Amino acid sequence: METLRTRAPAKINLTLRIIGRRTDGFHDLASLVVFSGAADLLSLTPDAALSLTVKGRTAAAAGPDADNLVLRAARAFSAEVPGAQLGAFLLEKRLPVAAGLGGGSSDAAAALRLLGRLNGLAPDDPRLFAAARATGSDVPVCLDPRARLMEGVGDVLSPPLALPPLAGVLVNCGVAVPTAAVFRQLGLAPGGAFDGPSLPAVLPSGRAKLVAAIAAVPNDLEPPAVAVAPKIAEVIDRLAAQPEARLVRMSGSGATVFALTDDCRAAAALARRVLAAEPDWWVKPTILR
Repeated sequence: METLRTRAPAKINLTLRIIGRRTDGFHDLASLVVFSGAADLLSLTPDAALSLTVKGRTAAAAGPDADNLVLRAARAFSAEVPGAQLGAFLLEKRLPVAAGLGGGSSDAAAALRLLGRLNGLAPDDPRLFAAARATGSDVPVCLDPRARLMEGVGDVLSPPLALPPLAGVLVNCGVAVPTAAVFRQLGLAPGGAFDGPSLPAVLPSGRAKLVAAIAAVPNDLEPPAVAVAPKIAEVIDRLAAQPEARLVRMSGSGATVFALTDDCRAAAALARRVLAAEPDWWVKPTILR
């Protein structure tokens, strides 16, 4: 069979409420998730032993290949589909690592999609979701990368949402922010809860009203992430000062920050200005959907 290929798009948390910490140590959350045009690339060559090769601009920061979530997902798939055909994966890393973009989770979900295609599984086969859930908290929402509400520990997903495409810019200053460190800084004790606003039950269909609804619900991990990596605050302030920016917020547990704009032209202008001032930063104008 020929080599199979797919994209692993960046996951963006437009909102991220930490509802509380469970007694098992995990955190319940509520998040409006969309996906970006920026992505890693993954290919699978059948009729080969299970393996992974990682290349690309951020490959070195991705850590040991043997510990990559792509291989963890493949092993979870094998557990759900005994006798499944596997193969050799090639991952081209383009997204920043430990950046709040769900890059590793999206890579793992891409691996499951390719393995599903190789083994003749339907995209909605429950074994794919089971393997995704066994691989990591963010993997299920990345399995079918479309806008959704994500709740629980990441395993409770709404149907896909018909949101208007949102133009914006993603900016990462190169500071890796480990998720565990951010949650430690959050300091929520087991059984503890956070109060805060929620998204409306029915999201507005217009872009301006949707952005206003998003702006009213924070990312609860932004303050602890800034405490861990103060450079994030510099990025937020830099983007918020740009005339094109309509909403500026950190994604996930950081350190990537997004700025929503009125349209693609405004996003491109903002990105050019930031990149000219900070050529070492990762800056991507994109559409979020």
